[in-house]
Amino acid sequence: MTIHMPMHQFRPPALRFHERWAKAAVVLASAWIALLVIFHRDTADLATIYWTNTTFGHCLFVAPVVGWLVWQRRRELALVRPEGWWPGLMLVAGGGFCWLLGDAAGVALLRHLGLVVMLQGSAVSVLGFNVARALLFPLAYMFFLVPFGDFFEPPLQQLTVAMIMPLLHLFGVPASVDGVLITTSNGYFEVAEACSGAKFLIAMIAYGVLVANVCYRSWSRRIAFMAMALLVPVLANGLRAFGTIYAAWWTSVEQATGMDHIVYGWFFFAFVMAAVLAIGWKWFDRDPDAPWFDPAALQAAVPGRVDAPIVAAAALLIASLFFSWSGAIAARVTPLGPLVALPQIAGWEQEAPTGTWSPNFPGADRFLQARYVNRAGRTVDVAVALYASQHEGKELVGFGIGAIRQNDRWVRVSDVDPVEGGHAIRMVGPERVERQTVSWYRVGGTLTGSDNRVKIETLKTKLLGGSQRAAAVLISAEQGPRGDAGAVIGDFLDALGPVEALSDELSGAH
Repeated sequence: MTIHMPMHQFRPPALRFHERWAKAAVVLASAWIALLVIFHRDTADLATIYWTNTTFGHCLFVAPVVGWLVWQRRRELALVRPEGWWPGLMLVAGGGFCWLLGDAAGVALLRHLGLVVMLQGSAVSVLGFNVARALLFPLAYMFFLVPFGDFFEPPLQQLTVAMIMPLLHLFGVPASVDGVLITTSNGYFEVAEACSGAKFLIAMIAYGVLVANVCYRSWSRRIAFMAMALLVPVLANGLRAFGTIYAAWWTSVEQATGMDHIVYGWFFFAFVMAAVLAIGWKWFDRDPDAPWFDPAALQAAVPGRVDAPIVAAAALLIASLFFSWSGAIAARVTPLGPLVALPQIAGWEQEAPTGTWSPNFPGADRFLQARYVNRAGRTVDVAVALYASQHEGKELVGFGIGAIRQNDRWVRVSDVDPVEGGHAIRMVGPERVERQTVSWYRVGGTLTGSDNRVKIETLKTKLLGGSQRAAAVLISAEQGPRGDAGAVIGDFLDALGPVEALSDELSGAH
C-alpha cells in the first residue's frame, strides 16, 4: 500500500520557523519604512538633529546598537513563534496621539517620541506578545532615538558654577561670579549651555543603560552602576571647566579655551567613558555566554492573534488617521487685523530702533519694534511679534526664539523677579553692556510669561478651536549706573497700560 503525504510535512520544524520569521521580518520592515515615509518631516528632522547637533550625536549609534542587541538574541528568538497581535495596535494609537499633541502644540519632543512609539507599537503588533517580551530591552532602548535632555542644561550650568568657584578660590585665583559669568583678573568666562556638560550626561545615560543591561544581572548592581555613570561625568565636567579657567589665568584666554575644545571634543568624553567602564568592570556578574531569555517560557498561546500583514496594515491606517487629523488642525488660521503701528505713549517719544538689540521671531507674520524715550532721557526698546497661526517652523516659543537667538552676541546671565506676569531676564552683550528684558505671550486669551504655558494654550486652541492668533511682547532697557532698568520698565508699563490690551490692538483681536 502506498501512502501519499504533502511535502511540507517532511520539512523540519526549524525550517518552518525560519520561513515564519522571514515573513514577519519583511512585514515589519515594510511597516517601518511606510511609517518613516508618512512622517517624513519628522524623519528628516531627526536625521538632521543627529548629524548636526552635537548634543544628540550619540543617537546615530542607537539604531546599530538595537540591531546588535537583537542579533545577540537570535538563537533564542529562532525558537519563539512570531505572530500578529492586535492589542499591540494600542501602542500605535498611543504613539499617534502623542505625535498629534506634539504637532499641535509645537513640541518637537512629543512628535519624535510619538513616532518612535509608533515604530515600537508596530513591532509588537507584527511580532506578537511573546516576541515582544523576548525583545523587551532592545525595543525599550529605542527610546534613546528621541533627542531629549535639554532641560538638564540650566541646573547643570548652576551646578558647574558651584563646583568651579570653590576650586578657583582654593587654588588662589581671584574670581567673582554673576549668574553664569565668572570674572578673573585676566578675563571673564561664560558657563554656557555647551559648557554645562548636558550633552555628555545625556550620552552617558544611554551608555550606562546599555552597560547595565549587558554586563549585570543584579538590579542593585545595575542601579549602582547607573548612579556612578551619572555622577562621574558631572564631576569630571566641573573639573574640566575649572581647569580651563585656571589655565587661562596662567596663560591666556585664547590658549586655554582652544585647548579646552580639543581636549573636550577628542579625549575627555572617551576617557570618562573608559573610566566608568573600568570602575564597574570588577562587579560585572553576567556570563557573556548566558542566554538572554528562556524560549521555553515564551511558547504559550496568546489571545488576540491575527495575520501579520493585516495587523501591519491596521497600524499604518491608525497612524495615517492621526496624520490626517493634524492636517485638518493645521488648516485653522485666524487672520490678523489691519496693519497697525506701535502706539504713541503719553510721556514717551517714539524713535526708530537703534539695532543694539533685537529679539528673534523668524516665523512671525508681523514684527514691530521701536525705541521710546521719556523726558528724563531714559529709554526702553519694545518689540511685538504677531502670528495668525502656529506650526512647525513658525512657533511663538522655542530654541533660539525670543529675547536671545542661537549663538547670539547677547548672553543670558540669570532670571530676575517676574514683572506683571512676564518672564524677566538679565542679559549681557558686547562690551559688557547689560540689559533687562521682560517677555509676555498672548495665546488663546491668556497672557503669560511661561514657555510651557504657551505650549499648553496653543495645544488647547488647536484641538478645541478658537482664535489661532498669538503674540509676543518684549520690553527691554539697558542697565544704568544705578541699576535702574527694572524701574524704567516699570515706569513705561505704567504709561502703557495692560500688555494684553496692546497685544490685542495690534493683532486685531478687538
